[in-house]
Amino acid sequence: MRGTELLYNIPYMKKIKNRNKARIAFAAALLLIIGFYGTSIWKTDTYNHAVHHDTFSGPPLFSSAVARGKDVSVNINARNDTWSKIFDFNGEGLTEENVQAFTYDFVISNNTKDEVSDFSFKLTFSKDVYLASAWNGSLEIHQFSSGSEVSDTVPDLRRFNPDRYSFEVFEADGESFIVMHSGDYLIYHPDTGVNAMEVPINPHEITSPGIIMYVDAGKDIRDSVLDLDYTLHRLLTSEPLFWVSVGCLLIWLIALIIFEITSAQIRKYTLRHERDNEIIRESIETFTGFIDAKDPYTNGHSNRVASYTRQIAKEMGFHGEELDRIYYTALLHDCGKIGVPDNILGKPGKLTNEEFEIIKSHTVRGGEILHSFKSLKDADEGALYHHERYDGKGYPEGKAGEEIPLIARMICVADSFDAMNTNRVYRNKLSKEQIIHEIETNKGKQFDPKIADIMLRLLKEGKISIDDKPAEPDSE
Repeated sequence: MRGTELLYNIPYMKKIKNRNKARIAFAAALLLIIGFYGTSIWKTDTYNHAVHHDTFSGPPLFSSAVARGKDVSVNINARNDTWSKIFDFNGEGLTEENVQAFTYDFVISNNTKDEVSDFSFKLTFSKDVYLASAWNGSLEIHQFSSGSEVSDTVPDLRRFNPDRYSFEVFEADGESFIVMHSGDYLIYHPDTGVNAMEVPINPHEITSPGIIMYVDAGKDIRDSVLDLDYTLHRLLTSEPLFWVSVGCLLIWLIALIIFEITSAQIRKYTLRHERDNEIIRESIETFTGFIDAKDPYTNGHSNRVASYTRQIAKEMGFHGEELDRIYYTALLHDCGKIGVPDNILGKPGKLTNEEFEIIKSHTVRGGEILHSFKSLKDADEGALYHHERYDGKGYPEGKAGEEIPLIARMICVADSFDAMNTNRVYRNKLSKEQIIHEIETNKGKQFDPKIADIMLRLLKEGKISIDDKPAEPDSE
C-alpha cells in the first residue's frame, strides 16, 4: 500500500474534521476583537477623565509664542490701551498718579486634536495688585491676612458689590478694587454659558478671558506664576485601538462569511459523499457476495478476511477512514475468482497443475479488474499480491519482504487464518493449537513476522475468536 491516502482521497474531508476547531478559533478571535474594542473604550474614558496640570511663569508666559510641546498652553498678553489713577492709601492728598491699569488677555491655546472639555487656572501674585474687572468666567479669590484666609467666588467681577463679601477692598473714585497682596491668588473658572462658551475649546483653537488690574506705577505682574489644570475630551474614533478593532472585525466578518459559505458547500458535499460511500459499500459487498456464492464452502470468506485485516490494521495504528479503505480493499481481494470456473473452485479432490494455475490466475485477474477502481486507492494491490510470500516463494510475481505492499501482507495473514479456521471441500478446519502453530512456523516464511505477531496477539487476547465468527467491523 503506497502512502496513507484516505478512502475517496478528497481534501475537503480534512476541512470537515477541522470545522469545530475553526468555530472555536472564530469565537476566540471575536473575543479578542471585543477585548480590543473594550480596551479602546477604557483608554478613551480614562484619558477623558484625567486632569492634566502645567505651570507657566517668566518670559514664556508673557510672550505671544505658543509653548512648544504643551497640549494646552497659556500666554498672558497686555493690551496697549492703559491708563493711570491716584490711589491715596493714607489720605495724604496725593496729586500724582501712582498706579497703572493693565488689561490682560489670558490666551488658552488647545494644541491637540482633541477638545479641551474644561480648564481653570490659578494666578499667584508676587506683589500688590488691585483687581478691577473681569469678563466671562468667575473668579475664586483667596486673600491671606494675619495668618487667616478669606476666600469666596465672584461670579462676575464687573458687578462686584463689596458689601456681599469679606474681602479687603480699596475704594477710589467711586470704584471698589479687591486688594491682592504677595502670596494671594485667584482661580479663574471659565464661562460655560451660550454667550461666552469658553469651554469646550475645539482642536487647535483658543479662548481668551480677560482681567483688568492695577499695579504700582512702573511695575507689572511678570513675576507671577500661573498653574493650569485642564481635561481633554477625545472621541472614541480618535483612539487607534478602536480602528484596530474595527479593522479586525471587518476581516473577521469577511472570514466568517467565507467560512460559512465554504461550510455550506462542505455540508452539501458531505451528504453527497455519504450517499456515494453507501452506494459503493453496498456495491462492493454485493459484488463480493457474487464471488463467495460461487463456492458455498467459502461463503462469507471475503467479509471475514476484511474484518480480520481491519483488526490487524487497527492494531498497527491505522484509524478512521484509513481503516475503511483497508477494509474495502480486503473485501475485494478475491474478486478475480469471478472468472474461475465453478468446477475448479468447488473441486473436492486434488487440483491438476493446469487447474492450480487457473486458480492462481485469480490474483492477476483481480488486479486487472481493480486497476481502474480509482475511488479506492491501491485496491488492486490487495487482489494482486495477497498470495505473495514473505520469503519470495509466492505468486504471481515472487515479491519478497517489504517489496510486497503492506495491505497485501496484512490480507495474506488474515486470508490464511480464515482458510485454516473454516471447513473446506478438501478438509476440515484446523484446531486452535494447529492454527497458532502454523502461524508461528510460517513467520518470516509465508507471513510478515510483525503482522503474524499481531495476529497471534489478537488470538491470545480473544479479539479474534478461532471458534466463533468474527464480529462486524467497528465504526472507527
